[in-house]
Amino acid sequence: MSNYSIKNLEEYFQLYRKSVREPENFWEEIAEEHFLWRKRWKRVMRWDFSKPEVTWFEGAKLNITENCLDRHLAIRGEKTAILFEPNDPEEKAQHISYNELHKRVCRFANVLKSQGVKKGDRVCIYLPMIPELAISVLACARIGAIHSVVFAGFSSQALAARINDCDCRTVITSDGSYRGAKTLDLKGIVDQSLKDCKGVKTVLVVNRTGGEVEMVKGRDHWIEPLLEKAKDECKPEIMDAEDPLFILYTSGSTGKPKGMVHSSGGYMVFTAYTFKNIFRYREEDIYWCTADIGWITGHSYIVYGPLANGATTVMFEGVPTYPDHGRFWEVVAKHKVNQFYTAPTAIRALAKESLDYVEKYDLSSIKVLGTVGEPINEEAWNWYNNNIGKNKSPIVDTWWQTETGGIMISPIPYVTPTTPTYATLPFIGVQPALMDDKGNEIKGNQVEGRLCIKFPWPSMARTIWGDHKRYYDTYFSAFKNMYFTGDGAMRNAVGYYRITGRVDDVIIVSGHNLGTAPIEDAINEHQAVSESAIVGFPHEVKGNALYGFVILKEVGEARDRENLKKEINQQIAEHIGPIAKLDKIQFVPGLPKTRSGKIMRRILRKIAANDTSNLGDISTLLNPEVVEEIIKDAQ
Repeated sequence: MSNYSIKNLEEYFQLYRKSVREPENFWEEIAEEHFLWRKRWKRVMRWDFSKPEVTWFEGAKLNITENCLDRHLAIRGEKTAILFEPNDPEEKAQHISYNELHKRVCRFANVLKSQGVKKGDRVCIYLPMIPELAISVLACARIGAIHSVVFAGFSSQALAARINDCDCRTVITSDGSYRGAKTLDLKGIVDQSLKDCKGVKTVLVVNRTGGEVEMVKGRDHWIEPLLEKAKDECKPEIMDAEDPLFILYTSGSTGKPKGMVHSSGGYMVFTAYTFKNIFRYREEDIYWCTADIGWITGHSYIVYGPLANGATTVMFEGVPTYPDHGRFWEVVAKHKVNQFYTAPTAIRALAKESLDYVEKYDLSSIKVLGTVGEPINEEAWNWYNNNIGKNKSPIVDTWWQTETGGIMISPIPYVTPTTPTYATLPFIGVQPALMDDKGNEIKGNQVEGRLCIKFPWPSMARTIWGDHKRYYDTYFSAFKNMYFTGDGAMRNAVGYYRITGRVDDVIIVSGHNLGTAPIEDAINEHQAVSESAIVGFPHEVKGNALYGFVILKEVGEARDRENLKKEINQQIAEHIGPIAKLDKIQFVPGLPKTRSGKIMRRILRKIAANDTSNLGDISTLLNPEVVEEIIKDAQ
């Protein structure tokens, strides 16, 4: 078991060197010793980034749910697999054992089969953070259907786009969801989206809120009566290691979202191995990741990574501020949570509140703290370290992406010395490179460049659903034989990496990657708008917030400007979801453009950040005079 659980820094460096020098041998050992395969692989890996094509464990056969469920039943059948903590603290938490989870997944899988779902079919899941979300994900994997989970905060239009892109015939949703003091009508959003989705034949509805919903005869079915009739045994579909496990959509900087396709074998091995080491998981631990399963963090580090290790994983339905700002810490104390993984946005929001919310709870069970979604700033890191970790629980500041499937750069707790704002060292098998604008690798330390990965890792996405050319263009065309992350990074004197942010037109707001183009498209559909440009600006809680520069069709637009701003944000909420609303909207006479018509966002970013002392040379702009007008109006 030694190479599966890293004990000290010397061992980390030994394993890292082995994983780089002999990647096939290294990953073969990990895969062979720690997972259940129905058939062994013929070849560990092959790759060609020029195409790009990557395969891991070629020819191997498995079902990921046998690794997450069946193999644990004999030794930890009565252990809690999922610990569900509801939105309302008065509602009782649910402890779902591995035995019970196995039965519930099999029942759900049999219901899907009874509705005609088969291997290779895509199933869209639009559910709140309730046990049925994890169960439906695993049920799809059980029968070889490809799940496409859509975060239940997206609008009906965003949902419809994702359903249509991968041709889902089945949608799983609930009557509604609880979010803090609010009750949301999820079924209504699904009904609205399905007006534009002619391919959907079946909608399975979970009863969560008991709200009134409209059920379309022949298409919509309550899931509970179907589950009652279903058998609790379901033979797992045997999958090829390279068969798709799921599609997960991520924001593109241009146009429609990208459906990242993740495979079965390599994804399982990497998420399980990273989980075990980066969270230092031990058999009796209670692990809690506060993310939503609608994001990759939830897929990899609420469902697949923890369950493949036989862990107890907490699923939290609520929000950090309901019924008050102590909710996270109340849950930690109540369940004696050992590993706590959350987003810098949540930390910053809670750090603004009174420490009384923290101090009334016993947080002594915490052994490891983690952050995810964006780089954590020093002030938030220190607050987290001092007040939550009590200066004894290491913080793992994890860097990774939807596309990478698992954590790529992170400290290993009690192994890697940590430094605030640094994700520190690459995980085992991950080979980062910093590149300059000319495509050359920047060697040595104390350098900054564009972050690329120069060798494949098992959990990397294999393609974009239905558009392999876009996959190549987005990730492999910028630097030869490199995966380009889209992020900038610096490497310090000891070789630690610090992520400096996106270098394309994707803005990270509260840990969510938001492409600017779809938001601008939504704004530009407003009848009064001629053109718009979105940039990010620093925000003390969200990390970044969105600033919109909007040109109106009628310069003397007589309508009430404040109402117009509300209408624009409403339009964004309807097209994308409330997470993409603008914090600031400025109506401008024009946008700074190059002579080829490209908007100079660099200048707009400076104006949005109120940093106009050095805008660089603007004389080459097509309309340099417009910059002064924008600055004057922004004051």
